[in-house]
Amino acid sequence: MKVKICGLHPLRDVKLCVDLGVNYLGFVFYKKSPRNLNLSDIEILKKYKKKNSFFVAVTVNPKDTFIENVVLNNFDFIQLHGSETEERVAEIQAKGIRIIKTIKVKDESDIKNHKRYKNADIILFDTPGMEKSIQFPKKLISKIPKGERFALAGSISQNNIENIADLGVSFCDLSSSLELDKQIGYKDHKKIKKFMIKVNELKN
Repeated sequence: MKVKICGLHPLRDVKLCVDLGVNYLGFVFYKKSPRNLNLSDIEILKKYKKKNSFFVAVTVNPKDTFIENVVLNNFDFIQLHGSETEERVAEIQAKGIRIIKTIKVKDESDIKNHKRYKNADIILFDTPGMEKSIQFPKKLISKIPKGERFALAGSISQNNIENIADLGVSFCDLSSSLELDKQIGYKDHKKIKKFMIKVNELKN
């Protein structure tokens, strides 16, 4: 099971996640988000040894100037969470960055949209709520493509990851379920540790 944790803070959360073997560390650059980072926070990332982890810039319809000045020199992937067309994805990819393209799923017909983005390195199936913790319908989980190129987000936690794995999912993306109960944007390190212990149990 590959794991991506989104909405991390460079100062508080990175070392823990890298040491625990989290595969993808997501950093949000979206002004409407309570998890949005200041560009000055990026400098902090440069001091870490990433080991086997990848850094992901999570964006919504990013401009070329942001991609070229911020993303290319500091991140391994860019996550596109907006209305990017397949042509736009190709343009961004041509700049030399790997792509995670989010597909918002309301019903089964939305799942097929991933076929438009064959050039994306990773496809992330998410609920329409974006950062709001909305559970991905169980009946649709069985319909999404399987394999390590396809990830699932939507109210995944320590409590349901085993059931989700049983449905064939091998790549999950978490954010709010790993936060402190009353502090949006602040990750709970105990929850992260417990979740990764559970994931490692599934591997054995």
